[in-house]
Amino acid sequence: MKAATHRWWIVLITVVFLTGCASTRPPAKPSNLCSIFKEKRGWYKDAKKANDRWGTPIQIMMAIMHQESSFRHDVRPPRPWFLFIPLPRNSSAYGYPQAQDPVWEEYLDEAGGFFSSREDFGDSIDFIGWYTHKSRKVNGTSLWAADHQYLNYHEGWYGYRKGSYKKKSWLLATASSVKRRASNYGEQLRKCNL
Repeated sequence: MKAATHRWWIVLITVVFLTGCASTRPPAKPSNLCSIFKEKRGWYKDAKKANDRWGTPIQIMMAIMHQESSFRHDVRPPRPWFLFIPLPRNSSAYGYPQAQDPVWEEYLDEAGGFFSSREDFGDSIDFIGWYTHKSRKVNGTSLWAADHQYLNYHEGWYGYRKGSYKKKSWLLATASSVKRRASNYGEQLRKCNL
């Protein structure tokens, strides 16, 4: 009886480990929203839940996440080095949403749960929905304006209000790219059979 229980635990741990590894791999076709949601079955449900909660279109939240992390769960900014000594990272951005510590803490206080994680897709898409919803409240940015939502996301609400992005041509180009991806995702989403 003891040996059977021991084997059962080994099988259970192995399945959980393999499931965890499979679920954190980025989607094979990140430029096709239907393909993403068919490959990552729970992601559509999580994105729809965030859309219902915050009002932000699914395609815009997904385009922002694609830009920030390419759907990789554990991304961090590169660590600078001095000779062979690792230095502190320039930013605390982390996970699917690349949320920095202070704004992630604000999200946890206002809308997240105690166990929310930037490595969890559902929590991350909810964070992006919360952030874009707050961008509409704070700066009047339409939930449908993917480029301006991204500029809020990148520069912060105060930076966006000050217009800090206006002198950053590379950032304006990136925001335009997010807008195009959101538009493509929107067309694809309308044709998905989910």
